[in-house]
Amino acid sequence: MSENVRRDTDDRVRRRETEEERDDEQVTCPECGGQLETDTEHGETVCADCGLVVETDEIDRGPEWRAFDSKEKDEKSRVGAPTTKMMHDKGLSTNIGWQDKDAYGKALSSRQREKMQRLRTWNERFRTRDSKERNLKQALGEIDRMASALGLPENVRETASVIYRRALDEDLLPGRSIEGVATAALYAAARQAGTPRSLDEIAAVSRVEKDEIARTYRYVVRELKLEIQPADPESYVPRFASDLGLSEEAERRARQLLKTAKDQGVHSGKSPVGLAAAAVYAAALLTNEKVTQNDVSEVANISEVTIRNRYHELLEAEEEVQLP
Repeated sequence: MSENVRRDTDDRVRRRETEEERDDEQVTCPECGGQLETDTEHGETVCADCGLVVETDEIDRGPEWRAFDSKEKDEKSRVGAPTTKMMHDKGLSTNIGWQDKDAYGKALSSRQREKMQRLRTWNERFRTRDSKERNLKQALGEIDRMASALGLPENVRETASVIYRRALDEDLLPGRSIEGVATAALYAAARQAGTPRSLDEIAAVSRVEKDEIARTYRYVVRELKLEIQPADPESYVPRFASDLGLSEEAERRARQLLKTAKDQGVHSGKSPVGLAAAAVYAAALLTNEKVTQNDVSEVANISEVTIRNRYHELLEAEEEVQLP
């Protein structure tokens, strides 16, 4: 047994010495033992002492371009776009363009056009291999269309796509339309991201009725256990003020009115859109900026009667605070 142990130990020592010699050969000159250096410009490994060229035609595995900051590096990188949940295939498949032109911008011949049309048809069939992918393609296209019409940012579209994918995976779609669930997912994502849109605004760009959107939204939120806080009236103020061309002072005054209303409990049970519209109208009057109730009504998509009622309630709450 001791002889075998000694033999194994000797073998390990010999292997270690062989590896060390190989490493030394790689970093030292075989002629003079000097230090080797890599010349990346010429693709050679040379000795710094005697000038012996040890290796030639080395492969440069780095990029052929240079970048001096992170912005240039991102612009010159050719790794392709990142995967995204906003496309049914996560952006990994190919897409054949609709232009019947070659790489030089010249029009294709009739035979080539027919060939490209067949390729587009088969490519489209391969991209949606089953009913689930066709469902996703239609729904995510609807989400992108509605989000673009409502001016929602990309993070909201991504979140809405994830919510719809979860609803599809958990089999929540039977008995409900694809457009209805897609609209409900976008409505929930906008509220989660703090950039809410009113139900009327969502219904205006959707292909389903307002009642169906509300019903489907409640169902999706309940089944997926989404944590969504009640809409804050202040989150509507910047958009309303921007659309009306109001100053920062008016926007700040509107926020102050809403904060006072919250402290007084006036906001309880009231529509956040109506409160925000009334606060913007009241702030415009307090800062001597010309805005009519009709202007605010059109921007907020709320009736003038609601604006008048909420407007008086906000001013009353403000007066109660100012009274000694």
